Amino acid sequence: MRRVRLWFVSTGILLLLWSFLLSFPVRAQEVAMADQSEVLQTPDVVVSATKTPIPVKQVTSAVEVITGEELERKKIKTVIDGLRLAQGVFATSSGGPGTEATVKMRGAFARHTLVLIDGVIVNSPTTGSYDFANLTAENIDRIEILRGAQSMLYGSDAIGGVINIYTKKGVGKPTVGAFMEYGSFATFREGGQVSGSKGPFDFSASVSRWDTSSFSAINYRRGAFERDGFHNWQVSTKLGVALPRDGRVEFNLRWHDSRTSFDGFADSGAPADVFGARSTNRNLILNGMWEQPLTSWWTTKLTLSQANERVLSQSGTVGFNLNTRQFITANPASCFPNFDTCFTPFSSDLEILNRRLEWQNNFQISKFLLLTAGYQLRREEGDSTGFFGAAAPARVLSSNAGFAQAQLNLWDRLFLTAGGRHDSYSAFEDATTYRVTGGYIIKETGTKFRGSYASGFKAPTMNDLFFQGFGNPNLKPEKSLSMDLGIEQSLFNDRLQLSAGYFWNRFQNLIQFASGGTLCPPATFGFCPINVADAKTQGWEFAFKLNVFKGFDLRGQYTHTLTRAFDTPDNPLGGDKRLPRWPVDQATIGVTYQPIESLVLNVDYRFVGARNNNLANSSTQQLGVFNVVDLSASYDITKNWQGYIRVDNLFNEDYEEVFLFGRPIRSIFGGVRMRYDLPI
Repeated sequence: MRRVRLWFVSTGILLLLWSFLLSFPVRAQEVAMADQSEVLQTPDVVVSATKTPIPVKQVTSAVEVITGEELERKKIKTVIDGLRLAQGVFATSSGGPGTEATVKMRGAFARHTLVLIDGVIVNSPTTGSYDFANLTAENIDRIEILRGAQSMLYGSDAIGGVINIYTKKGVGKPTVGAFMEYGSFATFREGGQVSGSKGPFDFSASVSRWDTSSFSAINYRRGAFERDGFHNWQVSTKLGVALPRDGRVEFNLRWHDSRTSFDGFADSGAPADVFGARSTNRNLILNGMWEQPLTSWWTTKLTLSQANERVLSQSGTVGFNLNTRQFITANPASCFPNFDTCFTPFSSDLEILNRRLEWQNNFQISKFLLLTAGYQLRREEGDSTGFFGAAAPARVLSSNAGFAQAQLNLWDRLFLTAGGRHDSYSAFEDATTYRVTGGYIIKETGTKFRGSYASGFKAPTMNDLFFQGFGNPNLKPEKSLSMDLGIEQSLFNDRLQLSAGYFWNRFQNLIQFASGGTLCPPATFGFCPINVADAKTQGWEFAFKLNVFKGFDLRGQYTHTLTRAFDTPDNPLGGDKRLPRWPVDQATIGVTYQPIESLVLNVDYRFVGARNNNLANSSTQQLGVFNVVDLSASYDITKNWQGYIRVDNLFNEDYEEVFLFGRPIRSIFGGVRMRYDLPI
């Protein structure tokens, strides 16, 4: 009953606030007339939607931008924590800092979200998804979140959407800064940064260290008592050089080295508090970009990128079965047939390499028409004896793709885009995708209508194709159709911004592990991934931003997502069930208040509805409603020094994002930051 009441309270707050906003014209108009210059700030341009910079008000896709200033103002440590507040996004972690963290959009799976960091594709070739566990928020300029199928521009992995992360560009006088933070779970963070520009050069660099312990990956409220640690080094740099005739060369590097302790399961499937299980993750991301206008109407852009990741994992030797309350050993042969008292030991050494070359050309045919054409070469490699067989060489997947897009802008009111793409793969069938979008602005009322329709595909991963004993080289790509409609309204000199939208997705040939019979290779003993499932998702999205008065901002969003897996002739799991780990209802409300120039207060409320943990919709694995409130405050002690505090899970909510895995109790962190100009 408590969770039901909380759901009604949170939903009621959102509805009352929405009603309040709709009945707000008198006061908002007075405030707008009092100071026309104080407006709600929004990013000027968006790049991800068309791969070309366009004003945010002309974007015809569903897009949201999280700025680096917002992450810094809220004292958010990781990108995954920032994404938890985004619209149409469900972000989850399997435990505390450093444990697997993934993002899903609009009812799709994590492998359907394409993630780029400074133009580098970072999705794993083995799992298909990107693990945000080790990505901290230092030196990030903005995060562009593009919802809906985007395969026409980005190829595979973009069925659900795209998350594009950009590193800060150095501007203005060179400065140097540093921070130190201490808090709950024996957390200690420190780091430094330098940025600025000099002549044609601009530079931005940061380094940080994060150590924490005393947090159990398996939920300690279920009886776990061993504490797991996380240790993370992170380096980020961007160097740019301005060339003659508005050209630019840019180099980006992001590196991390992380060590994480984790938990697991007994061989019976029971949750186990495993002692000594640990993994090491080293990731190096490199990107080089050259962009140059060749004529007044032709601009070319060449991008070379690489992501190199190595993951070493090792299970411990002893654990604690939380169901039987017994210690278990890492030697199943000695405890057969009682698998409640043992787990299978393992060690792995996986190295993956993701390379991409892209050549893009933009042709300004007229004032109204911009054509974009490009070529992409993508090569993915995976090397691990434990994954692909003791004698197997490194596995390689490669693809070539060509794409073209037209953007039409008529009178700065009507905006249309249309494009197509063809991908040719080395290991399975080709894929052709398309996307069309449209938008119309009524400038007199501040109203924008937008809509899109697109196809998408997701290539099988290396694990799907080659995993030892389970891989199926006969797989076909997953496919999708996607549609959305939206309306955006600006009022009172952009002080109030409202948006509402509807989305619909249909997925076909989804890959699932199942008893495939003759569809599976003999080495798999009839159990392998096969193209067996179809699914549909649809829903509604609502959002608002409101500048009540100078120094007082409100923002919020609500997403309603309905998911359904369909019956297919070969689907042994059956259909007509909700997709796993997707809440029907999600909402966030945030408040920023700056009562005086030196003090900033932030409060963020997050509501997530009930979910099923598996496709069977088992009643024994249901996840309940949760409500989490975070707050932060910062105070500028001097011009160069700032003190801050952040409280996560203020009301100590007991909840799990992923079944059996813990989330932090009430946690308090405090720190100081400093920044000085460099004498150069």
